[in-house]
Amino acid sequence: MAHLGGSASEEIEAPLEQVWAIVEDVLSAPEWQGGLDGMSALEHDEQGRPTLVETENDIKVRRIKARVRFSYAGPTRLSWTQEQGDMKSVEGSWELEDLGGSRTRATFTLDADPGRMLGMLIRGPLEAATRALFVNGRPGELRRCAEEPSA
Repeated sequence: MAHLGGSASEEIEAPLEQVWAIVEDVLSAPEWQGGLDGMSALEHDEQGRPTLVETENDIKVRRIKARVRFSYAGPTRLSWTQEQGDMKSVEGSWELEDLGGSRTRATFTLDADPGRMLGMLIRGPLEAATRALFVNGRPGELRRCAEEPSA
């Protein structure tokens, strides 16, 4: 059965605070994360950050929806857990490490169990392609977002 798990890292030529600002702004993620089509906040913390978010993803074989709970431990960690959704379970995180010299290492980790029905659709080469998009590609997307010149 398919399992979408893994971890990937990338060194980013930007200071930790700048990278954290991008990661912490979870509602802007669809602007720079492929396959993530929409996010809307259902609850916020005392700082106004979204804590419960409804997401919509395109995983190529179908669109999936989820309600995801975010936990902020800035400026080095953002984590989330699916509370309800089309997948059996989803947990993930961003870990940021200050490398000095205005450089940051970003590590994206995802542990997702699509369940029996979706798992039957996501197998073999499709499983590898889905993992490449939703795990391996994330740090590179963050790097491009953080390093692109401000308009």
